Amino acid sequence: MRARKVVIRKAGGYGQLHLEEVNQVSPGIGEVRVATEAIGVNYADCVIRMGLYASAKEYVGWPITPGFEFAGRVEAVGEGVEDLAPGARVFGVTRFGGYATHVTVPRHQVFTLPARLSMEQAAGFPTVFLTAYYALFELAHPRPGAHVLVHSAAGGVSGALLQLGRIAGCRMVGVVGGTHKVETALAQGAAVVIDKSREALWAAAERAAPRGYDVVLDANGPSTLRDSYKHLASPGKLVIYGFHSMLPRTGGRPNYAKLAWDWLRTPRFDPLTLTNDNTSVLAFNLSYLFEQRAVLEESMARLLGWLEEGKLVPPPVKSYPLDAVADAHRALESGGTVGKLVLVP
Repeated sequence: MRARKVVIRKAGGYGQLHLEEVNQVSPGIGEVRVATEAIGVNYADCVIRMGLYASAKEYVGWPITPGFEFAGRVEAVGEGVEDLAPGARVFGVTRFGGYATHVTVPRHQVFTLPARLSMEQAAGFPTVFLTAYYALFELAHPRPGAHVLVHSAAGGVSGALLQLGRIAGCRMVGVVGGTHKVETALAQGAAVVIDKSREALWAAAERAAPRGYDVVLDANGPSTLRDSYKHLASPGKLVIYGFHSMLPRTGGRPNYAKLAWDWLRTPRFDPLTLTNDNTSVLAFNLSYLFEQRAVLEESMARLLGWLEEGKLVPPPVKSYPLDAVADAHRALESGGTVGKLVLVP
């Protein structure tokens, strides 16, 4: 049987997303092939399509199939895989290649699907929660009672950050860009939600934490980074995991003049200043961590434990057919979505 996958052959807009038929790939030693039933969509996938995602260039180049997460049923296993059988319901992560009817990955990147999750919910779970877990527990290490500011608080990663921060005993302050997103952020665990469409962001942030923030989590980039740093407490940590404000909300193509200007106005953090301010600036990209088997397995074990205990809930999900992938990208780039988007083959 032939498989289908989304292929991008060169950087560009939505027209570069091509659905093609390909031959099946047999799983190698220690690998699992999954027939996908749902596929998570992440903003990084849009950045890949625009040709601006560094690890995509390093690991794959062109052509490339985007996609970091999926859920489905095991179709075949390679030599050495003895704890999964065809038909098992699973979800997992992959460094690219997820936008496909069939995905083949190493065994340690696949996890048994929890009974409380649908296929769509499971496909939207791993990337956002692993990103949030790494940012909060591997980098920020907030103490109970810490004041934590989360930008774009109704999104997938930010919603996961709010939930994990609540588990850690932190006072979570979320920032949203529209009134329709306030309830989502509150439901995810924000003690305070700042609606920057109705009030001045940083004045409200100061009222919520007069002495500053122990942790600020920022995926916006140059639009907020400088002020995010200025509003740290001492000590305080700024954790960076994206640069969304540098990229377009409509049209699907980067504005290179704007990119250049945003690059020029992106703050450069001086080590002497950091030392004197008693602050830290940390950054990471989850796609470089998939080979870190111990980190991946330990993180997912804790996340699934909290899910089983009812301490975590999956983000709200909106589904698109696989052949409507361009519509999913267009919606995600608009900044108007809440929770996660998934593709259904």
